[in-house]
Amino acid sequence: VTGLVALHSGLPFPVAIAGGTAFAALLALPIGFLSVRLTGIYFAMVTLAFAQMVYFVANQWRDVTGGENGLQGIPRELGGIDLSEPFYFYYAALPFVLAGLFAAWRIVRSPFGRVLVAIRDNPNRARSLGYPVDRFRLLVFVLSAALSGTAGGVFAIGHGFASLEGVYWTTSGQAVMMVVLGGIGTLWGGAIGAALVVQVQDHLATAGFEETGIITGAIFILVVLLFRRGIWGTARHLHASRRPALPSQETSPEPARPVDTPA
Repeated sequence: VTGLVALHSGLPFPVAIAGGTAFAALLALPIGFLSVRLTGIYFAMVTLAFAQMVYFVANQWRDVTGGENGLQGIPRELGGIDLSEPFYFYYAALPFVLAGLFAAWRIVRSPFGRVLVAIRDNPNRARSLGYPVDRFRLLVFVLSAALSGTAGGVFAIGHGFASLEGVYWTTSGQAVMMVVLGGIGTLWGGAIGAALVVQVQDHLATAGFEETGIITGAIFILVVLLFRRGIWGTARHLHASRRPALPSQETSPEPARPVDTPA
């Protein structure tokens, strides 16, 4: 959607990314309504099935999406400023990334985020306290899709194309792998995991090694076995465990004074 807006409207690329964000949230609304009542493997299978439906529609709707060829030559328009150089586009698109990180940080530390943590840990207890669990799950599902749509829009503008790979199930699997590598439930874990995976893939590709999945899969297995909390999660846990304990708040007894000493 970001590519279509940028190609056919001539609007600045921030508007195109915002269009992709809005469409992702709208698309997640009916999917989430049918999926959030499920948990565990059933939730994963249902969302995977919907993802494959989206992939099938994008593949067959060639007049709009370009099919297997995708959308080529997506522009980076921003008020006549030349953003063809990746260096300049990086700083032009950086506010979107920072806004996404701030949104994730603020949501978790808000009363709404506390309710989400309670629902994650014990949904039955949260329901008994009067919280509409399914409604909260649907809302966070839509917010997650909006952040994903923002990331996809930045990716499409940054690379100048949008292919079917962006809606294929392996993209979702790669995102999950990045989060697990960095550390589930941490703000910076996803960024660290993404940097690791992308750097390894780029290095292997430039070296002429075609089976990059073997190396990334091996790294994933090692991290899961050795660092259960992920890279950032493990580092944060070790730092917290080595932090010195706070001194006791008890006051030391007053030293005894000689009898002749005035109080």
